[in-house]
Amino acid sequence: MPVTTRSSQPPTPKDPETPPAETASAETPSDRTPTAAAEPDQPSKSTETGEATETGEATEAGEAAEAGEHAEAGEHAGVGASRGIRARVSYWRGWRGRYPRAARVVWWAATVLSLLLVFGALSLPNRLFALHLSRFVRLPGEAIIGAAALLALPRRPRVALAALAGAALGALTILNVLDMQFVEYLGRPFDLVLDWILLDDAQSYVADSMGGTVALAATIGLIILVVLIMAVMALATVRLSGILVRDTRRATRGTLIAGTVWITCSVLGVQFAGLPVASDQVVNSLTSEARRVRATLQDEATFGKVARSDTFGATPAAQLVPDLRGKDVIFAFIESYGRSAVEDPGMAPGVDETLDTSTAALAKAGFSAKSGWLTSATYGGSSWLGHSTTLSGLWVDTQQRYRTVMASDHLSLTKVFQKTGAWDTVGIMPGVQKGWPEQKFYGLDKVYNAFQMGYQGPKFSWSTMPDQYALEAFQRLEHGRTDRDKPLMSEIILTSSHQPWAPIPKMVGWDELGDGSVFEDIQADGEKASDVIADSGKSKKEYGKSIQYSVTALTQWMERYGTDDTVLVFLGDHQPISRVSGNNASRDVPVSIVAKDPKVLDKIAAWNWTDGLKPAHDAPVWKMSSFRDRFLKAYGSTPHPTTG
Repeated sequence: MPVTTRSSQPPTPKDPETPPAETASAETPSDRTPTAAAEPDQPSKSTETGEATETGEATEAGEAAEAGEHAEAGEHAGVGASRGIRARVSYWRGWRGRYPRAARVVWWAATVLSLLLVFGALSLPNRLFALHLSRFVRLPGEAIIGAAALLALPRRPRVALAALAGAALGALTILNVLDMQFVEYLGRPFDLVLDWILLDDAQSYVADSMGGTVALAATIGLIILVVLIMAVMALATVRLSGILVRDTRRATRGTLIAGTVWITCSVLGVQFAGLPVASDQVVNSLTSEARRVRATLQDEATFGKVARSDTFGATPAAQLVPDLRGKDVIFAFIESYGRSAVEDPGMAPGVDETLDTSTAALAKAGFSAKSGWLTSATYGGSSWLGHSTTLSGLWVDTQQRYRTVMASDHLSLTKVFQKTGAWDTVGIMPGVQKGWPEQKFYGLDKVYNAFQMGYQGPKFSWSTMPDQYALEAFQRLEHGRTDRDKPLMSEIILTSSHQPWAPIPKMVGWDELGDGSVFEDIQADGEKASDVIADSGKSKKEYGKSIQYSVTALTQWMERYGTDDTVLVFLGDHQPISRVSGNNASRDVPVSIVAKDPKVLDKIAAWNWTDGLKPAHDAPVWKMSSFRDRFLKAYGSTPHPTTG
């Protein structure tokens, strides 16, 4: 029996305010693209026939009637349910026809948002200080070239190219944001080849600072955000490409005019707010990335040859540091102890007072000190690069160089003492919480990690234990032993001044340290990391306090446990992040040598370092990589080079 299907919805009259692009198009019907770029649909009309029809454009009422007919004819009940679902989907897809004014608003909002996203990505700088409105009112040359390419392509290649270009813009946006953050925290751009491993370190840092739940949520959120950025940018570009080809004649004319304007502005050097109107931001960014990648790959081979050469590589054991024989030598690194702590007006008063007080206390105990400056190979983080640069005598400023050095036979300053056979060597590493293969390179007979010093107190953000406790454990486990038949060489990494500088431990009586439980109330009463980490004013204030604490703990240990034969060398590994040290801060860190035996400091008199723990502003500044050789020569080592 013939069935006539009719729509249950009355036809909607055409909205007179519908944009011209909705009713006219320069494309042929076969070239239209059913993408996110499409404008609000017009209501569809059902076709009446004398035969039963099965069409995806039937209305909900028609589908229901048809399902009823099939049910009466004994058709399978599942068919009616399937058609009902399809009818509902078709009904909801037709919302534009039922609500033309809302559809118009949505169409314009999506189009404007797409324009903002695409042009914003094309103009986005990769430095935070350059992030201001004038950057986004320029004419991107890449947009003009992209428009010309899309206009020349048929539908399918055009959609594919637009989606690919949008995803690439999303990836470039992510890369620019990474550059911003790396410059902010590490003082250098993101390295596309080497720095992916640091993202895992960042996740560990968040977990240690603010808890595993926060770190997991942040990781999941970041992954979702990356996917969304690339997907949304792809959809935005496809949408704009669809709008572009609706009137190819006008679009071609507009592209030619824009290209002419861009060339004219470029040739004449036209500027707005001090920036060229003709922008090629994307090309410049991609060119810079390509150069960095090429330089990274070339550096790997070049640095490998450098690492195989060593001024003291063939020096016999008897000719290494003869002037320190019989001394207990300690190399201590204070996390983030930089020049800004000593000279920045916002932090220097408190830190300088601590340095002066500690110098006087050491002098009262019979110790003298000399101090200078070293220029670190890293900034804001990646402390292991500063440690390895100081102790290897090589400029280790990338993760690739670090891996190369750690796998080499280059003689580290600490391994020198092991090579002589005249010292026991030990490492105190409260920041190490897993396997540490670097032990071999540093020539350490024994290493105490975060779980091997008996600490039962609370963590202080990233730091597993207060510096005072780590130093007391060092005294108890190694330095204070009376059964030792050799002097001791120690490498100590102090972590209490690690960002986010909240909460910060406080000094307690050395006899009250016990297993560290005494710090429970101090940790609970301290600042919250979440309150400090995003506030530059608080960060700077708390950073200064953390340096005061670390210096006090180390110098008090020296007063309490140092002997006539103790020699302490301590320094910072890098400056704090730019949010604390400032955008134009140097990479300099203080370095001091403390000893009771006057002959020890007499050996470095020619260095012209400042007396005391506070280096003068004009004290000598050396590259951190030069310290190893200068130290070895000062204390009697004889160079016997290897060339690799």
